[in-house]
Amino acid sequence: MEKIKKIYLAEKDIPHQWYNIQADMPNPMLPPLHPGTLQPIGPEDLAPLFPMELIKQEVSKERWIDIPDEVREVYKIWRPSPLYRAYGLEKLLDSPSKIYYKYEGNSPSGSHKPNTAVPQAYYNKMEGVKKISTETGAGQWGSALSFACQHFGIECEVYMVKISYNQKPYRKLLMNTWGATVIASPSDRTQAGRQILAANPNSNGSLGIAISEAVEVAATSGDSTKYALGSVLNHVLMHQTIIGLEAEKQFEMAGDYPDIVIAPFGGGSNFAGISFPFLRHNFTSGKKTRFIASEPASCPKLTKGQFRYDFGDTIGMTPLLPMFTLGHNFMPAPIHAGGLRYHGAGAIVSQLLKDKFIEAQSFQQIECFEAGVLFAKAEGILPAPEATHGIANVIREVNRAKAAGTSDTILFNLCGHGYFDMSSYQDYFDGKLVDHHFTDDELYANLRELNTPTIPA
Repeated sequence: MEKIKKIYLAEKDIPHQWYNIQADMPNPMLPPLHPGTLQPIGPEDLAPLFPMELIKQEVSKERWIDIPDEVREVYKIWRPSPLYRAYGLEKLLDSPSKIYYKYEGNSPSGSHKPNTAVPQAYYNKMEGVKKISTETGAGQWGSALSFACQHFGIECEVYMVKISYNQKPYRKLLMNTWGATVIASPSDRTQAGRQILAANPNSNGSLGIAISEAVEVAATSGDSTKYALGSVLNHVLMHQTIIGLEAEKQFEMAGDYPDIVIAPFGGGSNFAGISFPFLRHNFTSGKKTRFIASEPASCPKLTKGQFRYDFGDTIGMTPLLPMFTLGHNFMPAPIHAGGLRYHGAGAIVSQLLKDKFIEAQSFQQIECFEAGVLFAKAEGILPAPEATHGIANVIREVNRAKAAGTSDTILFNLCGHGYFDMSSYQDYFDGKLVDHHFTDDELYANLRELNTPTIPA
């Protein structure tokens, strides 16, 4: 029988609804708190930043949320995305396990990020918003929102973490092509940026700082300007479930089902997108699939952080979120996986990890690039530095199964290509990459300084 390498869906198979895991979680997540009153926030607290439809999605407990027809039409540019059987990687690893990957690199910006950028821009357009401010790490979210804003005729202002602004100039140019203004963060355009630069004129920036700048712009610019976030928040994670919902259909066509689901982890959107639709079957149908979030060892909020309330930004402008965190002042090492350099995790993912429904593993930078190069040799696609963390995790699980004499069906999300990240691969081949090892004292320095509410065990 001829082996099937990839499984396609038709346009009609693009899901008509997103999946909201809050409807099925055994333990609900704790509420976000107002930073001033420490009381649960309400819609009026979020209204200066987000359109009301997204606020409703943020707090909704409905299992299924309809995808607007206008959003599905834009999705058709790259969706449905293919599911691949990684025969080449299986052979190279001498794997007893089957390996599948869902490939999100065919989107306009080359990653999974447009899955939420498009609906966010749409809902802002429907409420008359003229401008959206945002942050970006590696540039994948910034380029996705730039594309979406251009499509719906909205001005886009992106605060890009300075180290990535310098490392990844082509991401900036892509954003410029779609009409966005891109500013290296920290900048002198906001009070938050000026405060950071006054303390450290040579700051390389962080996602937390860039969030502070983008939130400040939205909060001080009136109703015509709103803010958009590319990860962490509930509605963002929900929009990404279109990935896993498609993968469900594709596994049905393959006559298979995953034992392990793996995805890289920065704030949670990539991991949630591929895993939540399958995780619901663990909750509702007795499935026993394992779910593993793959994070950098240099920014290990899930594997070494604390579960407590913390700010989503560095300055402290956002609501307090119940999250696994390294502290909002944590300054990550300048690794090339810029999209994963975030101090905290989304509240839903954090609750699921606390309840032990998901797992987390960490990986050093060089191991990840080795995995990325191996994958490119086996499968022909050069992964983004972020995506290599998931591949390194797959290799670890394959080797575990080999040692145990078992076989698994493994699914991972190849969240984007690395063709705008060639300088990072050049550094790898030139031997310039280094691993970053932190002592526990260094890792917890920020946590000891936090005066945010703790969460009882």
